[in-house]
Amino acid sequence: MKVLITGGSGLVGGRLTEILKSDGHQVAHLNRSKSEAIETFIWDINKGYIEDGAFEDVDALVHLAGASVADGRWTDSRKQIIIDSRVKTTNLLYDTIREGKGQLKSVVTASAVGYYGMQTGDELMTEASDNGNDFLAHVVKLWENSTNEIRNLGIPTTQLRIGIVLDESGGALGKMQLPIKLGIGSPIGTGKQWMSWIHIDDLCRMIIHAINNQLNDVYNAVGHSPKTNEELTKELAAALSRPVFMPNVPSFVIKAMFGEMAQMILGGNKVSSKKIEESGFSFNFPELDKAFQQIYG
Repeated sequence: MKVLITGGSGLVGGRLTEILKSDGHQVAHLNRSKSEAIETFIWDINKGYIEDGAFEDVDALVHLAGASVADGRWTDSRKQIIIDSRVKTTNLLYDTIREGKGQLKSVVTASAVGYYGMQTGDELMTEASDNGNDFLAHVVKLWENSTNEIRNLGIPTTQLRIGIVLDESGGALGKMQLPIKLGIGSPIGTGKQWMSWIHIDDLCRMIIHAINNQLNDVYNAVGHSPKTNEELTKELAAALSRPVFMPNVPSFVIKAMFGEMAQMILGGNKVSSKKIEESGFSFNFPELDKAFQQIYG
């Protein structure tokens, strides 16, 4: 099959591209600039432009584009960029698909466990749980609403509410492992906030599973053993053969450093993977120690 990916140069998009190509599939990217490494089509959300031919012979669209929520304080302008990079891109894709450019069999779009809010305590969140009331929850709700328009065109559309993606080359794990390697790692805040995680390869396999089975619903993209911040920090330190002896980083320090964005660091949610497993998906790395063993050898 041929798969068109937005956000293909990002952490998940890059790995997904590798896996698809290794399995013999064709892959193309929608990007703001051309690449010599892969077939690339230009798009510009501000101009409402997608290069002709982007959807030609494409069987599945994977929409991963979106500005990072962790790159700097959440100023009003930054918040708007975070929203627009998700909603406007999805709306542009919808308009293009609606115009009949392409005969897609499946669409998979990124979403986030932030849908549930970052202060959910010990309650296990399922896809039927309520939308939260903080900024990230608001962003994800808008994001999913825009994706629903594609589903309304009659194309099987999967929304994956993605947790913390574990991969050594970047993302959250890249930031967490540095202080631990330096011997100054420690839990953050109370350390009791839940962290629902997924190994990057399992996430990519889940995307392919959704395409192959033409899933048409919302699914949590998390492993089935969430950990608290303290537990994850200690297991990461053990995987790196480093001690954790420093006191927890106080909440007020995080709030002073990051402002409103601190809610993403000090908060968390405990999320269920039951629904995606009931669809027939099985994890290669269901437990955190197995994930770290693969990542760090």
